[in-house]
Amino acid sequence: MSSSETPQDAATAFWARPPRRRRLADWQAALDAGDFTPANALEALIERAETMPDVTATAFIEFDAGKLRDRLTRIDPNESLGGIPISIKDLFDVHGEVTQAASRVLGNSAPATADAPSVTRLRRAGALLTGRTTMSEFAFSGLGLNHNFGTPPNPFDAERITGGSTSGGAASVAFGLAAATLGSDTGGSLRIPAAFCGLTGFKPSQQSVPGEGAYPLAPSLDCVGPIAPSVDCCARLWSVLAERPMPALNSAPRPLRLAIADGGLLSELDDAVRDGFEAAVAALEAKGCHIERLSFEAVDGALAINQQGGLVVPEAAALHREQLAQAEADYDPLIAERLNGGRDISAADYLQRLWPRAGWQRRFAAEMAGFDAVLLPTVATLPPKRAELENDAAAFQRANRLALRNTSVFNYLDAASISLPYFPTGADLPIGLMLSRPQGDDAALLQHASVVEAMLGD
Repeated sequence: MSSSETPQDAATAFWARPPRRRRLADWQAALDAGDFTPANALEALIERAETMPDVTATAFIEFDAGKLRDRLTRIDPNESLGGIPISIKDLFDVHGEVTQAASRVLGNSAPATADAPSVTRLRRAGALLTGRTTMSEFAFSGLGLNHNFGTPPNPFDAERITGGSTSGGAASVAFGLAAATLGSDTGGSLRIPAAFCGLTGFKPSQQSVPGEGAYPLAPSLDCVGPIAPSVDCCARLWSVLAERPMPALNSAPRPLRLAIADGGLLSELDDAVRDGFEAAVAALEAKGCHIERLSFEAVDGALAINQQGGLVVPEAAALHREQLAQAEADYDPLIAERLNGGRDISAADYLQRLWPRAGWQRRFAAEMAGFDAVLLPTVATLPPKRAELENDAAAFQRANRLALRNTSVFNYLDAASISLPYFPTGADLPIGLMLSRPQGDDAALLQHASVVEAMLGD
């Protein structure tokens, strides 16, 4: 902070930085240096929200300045997340608030009587909950469109989507309306919007963070995790959410052994995604990484099962069966169509997709021996333009399939998986680089991801 700059000015300038320069570590450094206080940061955030009403209205279902000021008075600034503003996806229970999952169907539900465990853990660590964020209705899309509660703009091109289902959460971080967001990932809902918005999205192994108190989509696959500006940010948040020690990240560049899963996950790539991915691979190899391209039977097996229909549609259809029959008119038509498509899936078909899962997980762990991570593009395409999807069901379904294809394979495998932003030279839009490791290897993945992040950094 300069001698002529007030703490309030410093807080305003902090939120105006690009995400890569307002990491949680940057926040803590500013507080330690006395540049501003959490109260200054909150007032600057509220003022910023008021200056971009279109973004605030579409990123948040609720943003209440009075409630935020009251919450700040009850936060212990000495905790690990003391006063840090974190937005909450609208499928998490927050005591006294209605969990709508961004759907009119749940609008008249009773307020939650308790926080979801993940929300409790954030509060205990001193986080300031900034508000409930928009999402794909019932989290049932990788695109993030919501015709009832709003579709936030992409931070790099307002005509494009943010991706979903954690659409508002990603927008809140990208536009400087939250330091990080709490979201969920059933088929890619943290990693897709992170890739589209130039952020880092971390899907932990399913059992590391409790999913209770979050409106379910497909319980076999639902995961809870963060979107934030960096790997270190995600590691700090995961340690709070999982109640585990903070991984000791050493991001000093050093050779890694990475595997590119050859096959279907590299097909149908946009030219910009293909070129950007190959540029990233070349940059990593130039830094000394050993990268092999080879087939993974587990990846191919999971992809084949997902292409048969996977687990999400039948589980979601079962969860919504009675509610959909009673209130279909209140559902987003595109979401209702997908749910109705799962009604006639037989138990035999579903079980034939479910039963091989544990075997493929074991196979993936065996195939990963000797490698630090599998490397792939997070999403096969750049973020589509919103207008191309809203009134064309076929275009919506194709875009949704491609958005979810790569990420959902690692949900089926219950892998730890993270999307890192990569900004190809001269490109207008970032792409996502996805790194994955077997179930339970969350801390190891975060360590290796921090090395890749440093190698490809500014």
